[in-house]
Amino acid sequence: MGNSIKPHLEHAQKTGVCNLSKQNLTEMPEGLQPLSKTLRMLDFSENKLVSLPEYIGEFAQLKSLNLNQNRLASLPQQIGNLGRLETLMLENNRLSSLPSLVAGLKALRHISLAFNEIRTFPVELSTIRTLDVIDLSHNRLTEVPDAIQGLNAIELNLNQNQIGKLSAQIADCPRLKVLRLEENCLTLTAFTPQILRDSKISLLAVEGNVFDNKSFQALEGYEQYMERYTSTKKKFQ
Repeated sequence: MGNSIKPHLEHAQKTGVCNLSKQNLTEMPEGLQPLSKTLRMLDFSENKLVSLPEYIGEFAQLKSLNLNQNRLASLPQQIGNLGRLETLMLENNRLSSLPSLVAGLKALRHISLAFNEIRTFPVELSTIRTLDVIDLSHNRLTEVPDAIQGLNAIELNLNQNQIGKLSAQIADCPRLKVLRLEENCLTLTAFTPQILRDSKISLLAVEGNVFDNKSFQALEGYEQYMERYTSTKKKFQ
């Protein structure tokens, strides 16, 4: 453990907050594990971590974990043991998938996976009832599967992927109000009347796909979507 790390760990022991951002770290320091019972916030952003130790699952009190801008290609299954985690930031890594036990994050409200290499929609997220915001922008997704129907999030960001197929089951998401699909490979046929007419989506961002705005506005169900959009907009004016 370098001298530059020691003051951060001492501060964390007193406050429950540990900021180890921009420390040029390639692994989690050993001195962190003794704090696993008390740490509430942990920031490892802008380092060079290539993996997380299995003992990450011992941080039972952790509410916020920031791992943005590292070199993580995978996560250990033990991360699903973080039952009090509310915010998980994983932007700008090398992740291609999530471990199945991520479904154990029963308190998670916000997860950001932007700028990774994810090719398949992580359906494990559909089982987390507390999720409000999911950011999967700038990945390599090609479709949104039927398993999306269980998703309980309010906002889903899928901008700048390679999505060409959108399941009509997305209309069944009980709380989904904001769906961002800009700069994908979608055609007009992806937007069924069910999605436009019957869903709760009140903000649908679709610019940069394989159709023009005028054609999109002519789709069946567009008027019902615009009614929701206008109603929501008025609430915030």
